[in-house]
Amino acid sequence: MMHPLWAALALTCLQLCPAADIKPQIASLAFATNNPTLTTIALEKPFCMFEGAASATLPSKIYLYVMMDSVEARVAPVLDNGSHPLRTTVQQAAGGRRGPYWAAAFSAARCEDLPRLQDAGDPARAPQILDAYLFRVGGNTTCMWDPNYAGVCNPPLAKKTGYRFKYVLVNTTSNSAEDQSLWSDPIRTKRALPWSHLDTWPGRRSGSMIVITSILSSLAFVLLVGLAAAITYRILASDGSEVETRHASQVTQEAASGAPYSSASRGVAPERAEAYAGNLPC
Repeated sequence: MMHPLWAALALTCLQLCPAADIKPQIASLAFATNNPTLTTIALEKPFCMFEGAASATLPSKIYLYVMMDSVEARVAPVLDNGSHPLRTTVQQAAGGRRGPYWAAAFSAARCEDLPRLQDAGDPARAPQILDAYLFRVGGNTTCMWDPNYAGVCNPPLAKKTGYRFKYVLVNTTSNSAEDQSLWSDPIRTKRALPWSHLDTWPGRRSGSMIVITSILSSLAFVLLVGLAAAITYRILASDGSEVETRHASQVTQEAASGAPYSSASRGVAPERAEAYAGNLPC
């Protein structure tokens, strides 16, 4: 969270600091600490930049054009012969390689409509103030791939690439340009760090150590799964052999205990044999 005093100073500079050349500027670090990023660049909106925007009767918008940095980008036109702003899409301009593309259109607020400086330190108002003062180029991640998207497209920028920007004040009634800024100085997006330079806190291990640790962790997981499967199989196998042994033992006991009974049942009972012997004639 920005300190209220620093925020107030930054907002004051946006409104009052004169510029020798009217051109888009990268946002102050007081507003965007991580700027630019790999695919975005935050710019200051052109408040109090165009005299025509101060008129309360002028229905106007600010158009933002983007082009990759090149010799041609310094003088690339964004108006046709009739002073109408071009609406070249990002696909037609090949992402800014072939020429400038129309990236945004937002309201041209009057200087007296700026957010109050004393509200800059309020956490609840900070997002609204940032949105009023800044525009993030490259903030739309879906418009290039959505075939049904009908609005102006502001897709992510290319990594490690320089870009130039231009603001145009457009009368929305006549669709004609009232004023325009110069092309900005080149602003470059960040480049992706190689995996060997990643911050591997804690311990600040190298990228190769991270890869080796990941492989060893995967192998340990596979070994644990195999050990659990072996233990489960051993338990199930021992339970089955115990049931078979118990069944065989029971059958053997029954067979052993039934042998005298079987032989006795095949013979004559002792009492009947005595009675039969007593009845025999002498």
